[in-house]
Amino acid sequence: MCVNYVTVSRQLAFEWFRTPMEMNEDWREEMYRDYQGLFIVHDEHRQRKGMVGSYGFVPQRHRPFKKLTKEEDAKVQQALATGKAPPKPKRIAMDTMNARAEEVGSKVNYKRFWFAQQLCIVPALTVFEPNWETGVHERWALELASKEPFGLPGMWRTWEEEDGTITNSFTHFTLNADDHPLLNRFHRPNEEKRGVAILRPEHYDDWLSSKNPEFARALIELYRPEELHAYAAPKAKTTTIFEAAEIEQEAAQAQRITEAEPQQGSLFGF
Repeated sequence: MCVNYVTVSRQLAFEWFRTPMEMNEDWREEMYRDYQGLFIVHDEHRQRKGMVGSYGFVPQRHRPFKKLTKEEDAKVQQALATGKAPPKPKRIAMDTMNARAEEVGSKVNYKRFWFAQQLCIVPALTVFEPNWETGVHERWALELASKEPFGLPGMWRTWEEEDGTITNSFTHFTLNADDHPLLNRFHRPNEEKRGVAILRPEHYDDWLSSKNPEFARALIELYRPEELHAYAAPKAKTTTIFEAAEIEQEAAQAQRITEAEPQQGSLFGF
């Protein structure tokens, strides 16, 4: 699955996708979970309209809270009884940047919007996939062989925030790629291979105006290997806030393990 991609500029949105954007709308160039990104819909006149929303159908702030264990609930009650702020509840982990096209009509987070055909196009220049052929994770870039921008078939929805404002979020579709000569090179060994679906440009408006889920499903496809270009694209030495959070979690877990292990002497005197 793709959880990191490069989107298009305002100029490319207009020139390539024939989609104007409001001047006060801004978005990130390289997209990660919960970043604000560009997506395209049809307006009431079947004209393309650019919108901005959160990458991931269910943003972090809208994910349900985990059910408290007895110990956690006891801590909350104790904090409330003593006038202290209770521990911050944890939210259920879920990744909704991609939606499996084969299952979208049966998944609770997606089915209402799929049957309503609340569809969008997610413009991209490059998507990134994990390659494990060397035995370690390597980031690879996937583009069109023509180097042209492309549109990912997606779906969007709105959210009402605590302050009453309305925000948007979006996802894009993937398909099974076990038998795809190029896309099956990505993701961990012995796991199902998923490939990013790409729309044919001649289908853009058919997709956006679709009212029939089965018609729309027929437009979701994987491009042929010769239409794609893949290459190693290691990250620059920067860290996103999400990567930083993962690093902190791993460090905290390692610290807990270290603290639980019997202390032994060290050749270096530590």
